[in-house]
Amino acid sequence: MKSALIIGGSGGIGGAIVAKLKARGVETASLSRADDGFDITDESSIAAHLDGIDPLPDLVLVATGALTSTRDRPEKQLRDLGPEEPVAQFRLNALGPALVLKHLRDRIPRDRRFVFAALSARVGSIGDNGLGGWYSYRTSKAALNSLIHGAAVEIGRMRREAVIVCLHPGTVATEFTADYPDHDKVTPAQAAANLLDTLDGLGPGDSGGFFDYAGRPIPW
Repeated sequence: MKSALIIGGSGGIGGAIVAKLKARGVETASLSRADDGFDITDESSIAAHLDGIDPLPDLVLVATGALTSTRDRPEKQLRDLGPEEPVAQFRLNALGPALVLKHLRDRIPRDRRFVFAALSARVGSIGDNGLGGWYSYRTSKAALNSLIHGAAVEIGRMRREAVIVCLHPGTVATEFTADYPDHDKVTPAQAAANLLDTLDGLGPGDSGGFFDYAGRPIPW
């Protein structure tokens, strides 16, 4: 890997990935709302920032997202569910990364390896859900997984070297998880190293998959 673009590069995980890539000698650019005014919930912002990038870097990784959008905490019970939070979470966590891929699609190279990865979460797995709750966040990540899987099938028909995946980074010690002290956490630097090592081990045959930080497939 010689070049990379990290979307959400000012966040805890995104910033650590940028730092790790640069330490490995990879030419790395980043986009974020804080530093560049990049709004992943606004397609015009996505287009303005991405449509001029040609050729694409070897890796584009979307590290944006939020645990909640209109609430202080995820819904614990069905009685907590309302219409605003699921819609806001879908726009941010699912539709945003899919629109990023939409605006890269026609420039994905045919003759070399290209990797697109979006940070998902294990709680987005329907098959692995034994706890319930967290309705909006779980649903948005399940939707992300579905969107990226479908896009990988479409893109793979013409771009056979493309690797398009969703990744679960584990529970990382950032502001995102500060209110959940009982979870075992890794540092952002360790999470970044794990994710990049996982991507290094994936090939076109893995495109459309959902993998954890150790490269293990996660059930849908």
